[in-house]
Amino acid sequence: YAKRALEVLDRLGCGEEMVQKGVSWNVGRTFFREEEVFSFDLCPQPDHHRPGMINLQQYYLEDYLVKRAQQLPNLEMRFKNTVIALTQDEGKASLRVETPDGAYTLSTDWLVVADGARSPIRTMMGLDIDGKIFMDRFLIADVVMKAEYPTERWFWFDPPFHPNQSVLLHRQADNVWRIDFQLGWQADPEEEKKPENVIPRIKAMLGDEREFDLEWVSVYTFQCRRMNSFNHGRVLFVGDAAHQVSPFGARGANSGIQDADNLAWKLKLVMDGKAPAELLDTYSDERVFAADENLMNSTRSTDFITPKSAVSKTFRNAVLGLAEHYPFARALVNSGRLSVPSFYTESRLNTPDSDEFAGDMVPGAAMDDAPIETAGGERWLLAALGNGFKLVHYVPDASALDAATTQALAALADAPIAVEALVVAERGTAPAGLKTLIDTKGRIRERYDLSPGASILARPDQHVAARWRALDVAKVRAAVAKASCNA
Repeated sequence: YAKRALEVLDRLGCGEEMVQKGVSWNVGRTFFREEEVFSFDLCPQPDHHRPGMINLQQYYLEDYLVKRAQQLPNLEMRFKNTVIALTQDEGKASLRVETPDGAYTLSTDWLVVADGARSPIRTMMGLDIDGKIFMDRFLIADVVMKAEYPTERWFWFDPPFHPNQSVLLHRQADNVWRIDFQLGWQADPEEEKKPENVIPRIKAMLGDEREFDLEWVSVYTFQCRRMNSFNHGRVLFVGDAAHQVSPFGARGANSGIQDADNLAWKLKLVMDGKAPAELLDTYSDERVFAADENLMNSTRSTDFITPKSAVSKTFRNAVLGLAEHYPFARALVNSGRLSVPSFYTESRLNTPDSDEFAGDMVPGAAMDDAPIETAGGERWLLAALGNGFKLVHYVPDASALDAATTQALAALADAPIAVEALVVAERGTAPAGLKTLIDTKGRIRERYDLSPGASILARPDQHVAARWRALDVAKVRAAVAKASCNA
């Protein structure tokens, strides 16, 4: 799970459990035959709360989410319920649900579909999902063993223990190591899954002396495809039901979490009558854009890992051979471009810059974290931003905030879509009623290119909506209206 997904899970109350149980890592290494040719660091910047990536079995995430859901008074979970039919009219989506105790009908204002890659509901609605299937097979083996390997992602092209194919090794929780072996399209999945065939492959890689137990084995193929639109009337699709990618780059679950994060605040505003249903069209717009990024990166990785012709393989191997010695070739090595959040730079919810800013935190950007101190004990910017619209306003000394600015910032909360002002400062405390974030290491000022009086408007999903060099309440309100399709 990537840093961005962990930051979303922090807001849901599950992030800390994930990080404590998971195996954190930032460094990956790529080998060609027996030589290391490339390495990367997912989190080269200091002072971020969460690591670039953690490895953790999916059943742990599911367990943490179920337990968290059971703590919430406004959420009901129903197990052993199967949707067998769906109809919708202009204002409702109605489900026929089968259970061990009989069937019943459920009427919904909105239906969010997260029923996986094969999506029975998508099939019921006769909706297509377009893309391509990759003609290759991979063996996944989860191996329990005690090993001294560093906590890094290791990827081999054409290693001596598995010639002419690729292998991936990385550690998970509970001394489990996941190994992926490329098999080729002609491999027989049922034969390859048999322990008598899996164990020799692992011993060839780890050595005969290494003791291990097989926990789980599977053979998979994969697809890169998506629906044309993720919203259909009162039905909204998220995760694998809407789009699927290859496993290279950990883009599946991570993008699904970001789908839900993008949709939730928009759906809440629409259901509360504070935004038109048109806002939900931007869920599809933004997440189709993100899915296309993921599909592009996933397809490129797959084409590099599994070249489709002798010529492609010759070029691939030439790049790997050059990468050990020449920096230009290292940029071409692709063993899986790992998941990063999409920047919705073309979103119609953004307010374009009218002032000059440097850095990456442009309108549409996923917001960077930074260390802070607050009276309430919060230690990180993203934790302070939470789930609502926020205006981050920078002054060197919070105690020197003038009365007019104080009044203007406080007034932002008095609107149908409230905006909470957060005063970021190097020192001091803002007047009563305004929350102060002390930028302890200057990272907020640095990462957001803030000068005295500058402001950043954050969306509820912690993407930049707008930014200005000087505070203008009318411009802030206009940007909130634009970000909620009320303009």
